[in-house]
Amino acid sequence: MRVLVTGGAGFIGSNLCRELTAHPGVSRVVVLDNLSTSTLDNLDGVDVEFAEGSLLDRPLLEDLVAGVDSVVHLGARSSVPRSMAEPVAAHDANVTGTVYLLEACRRRGTHVVAASSSSVYGGNPALPKREDLATRPLSPYAASKLAAEGYVTAYGAAYQLPALAFRFFNVYGPLQALGHAYAAVVPSFMDAALRGEPLRIHGDGRQTRDFTFVGSVVRVLTEAVLRRVTSPTPVNLAFGTRVSVLDLAARVGAALDVPIELEHQPARPGDARDTQADTARLRELFPDVEAVPMETGLAATAEWVRARPAYRPLAVA
Repeated sequence: MRVLVTGGAGFIGSNLCRELTAHPGVSRVVVLDNLSTSTLDNLDGVDVEFAEGSLLDRPLLEDLVAGVDSVVHLGARSSVPRSMAEPVAAHDANVTGTVYLLEACRRRGTHVVAASSSSVYGGNPALPKREDLATRPLSPYAASKLAAEGYVTAYGAAYQLPALAFRFFNVYGPLQALGHAYAAVVPSFMDAALRGEPLRIHGDGRQTRDFTFVGSVVRVLTEAVLRRVTSPTPVNLAFGTRVSVLDLAARVGAALDVPIELEHQPARPGDARDTQADTARLRELFPDVEAVPMETGLAATAEWVRARPAYRPLAVA
């Protein structure tokens, strides 16, 4: 099995490349990444072929897809706040880039597994989030991911392309970017806690999220590739947990064994109030998948974060 991973130098992508290259059923892993929000350091020691480039480079996509059996499409311009600031760039990368990739796959019947987002549910208050719920995107990022997953399932229906779109829910774990303006909540909290700074909470902190450890995600993605799993509808990739941001802050402090201070800030436009996945469809397609408990996932993440050069002095103090 030969696999192309778009966004393979990013957080989820680099974890996936480790999982794929360790599997005996995978003979070749190719990574496409423009390195705009990622780093080649994430792939240190991982046996991949790397191509630096954009999802908007159609000849490059045609070239790369021609040499593989399956594509895991993780490349995207992510982050709700970033999309609020740069909506057209989010559309170009997330929607147009996805269509260009699907066109390259369509010509060869190449299996595609693509990443969407729980943000597509947006303002729909129903819990848990079932895949057949009405979607109500609240940000350009969410709208772009909804459009992208729609193209994935449409290509499956219109061209019989073997395709599967997953809706990711708040994935966290080792290799997730730290210390930048658009960092996700877990690395943001860990970065602040280890620097002795307040953990910034947008709103009252009672909003809830279905946090998913990256190890569980990449195992599902790997199985999807190896079994060429398809679905006519998007599939939630999460395990039905529901943790408030206030609770997460306390758990981060416990995982790092440091005192924490909270600082409340105004709620952010575009953020959904609550997310929690309905897992029935995931369990149907992947009956053996196991969730990693949050305490275990946060401990593994904390161990990785403490090993970063910026935090080593604090880790010893």
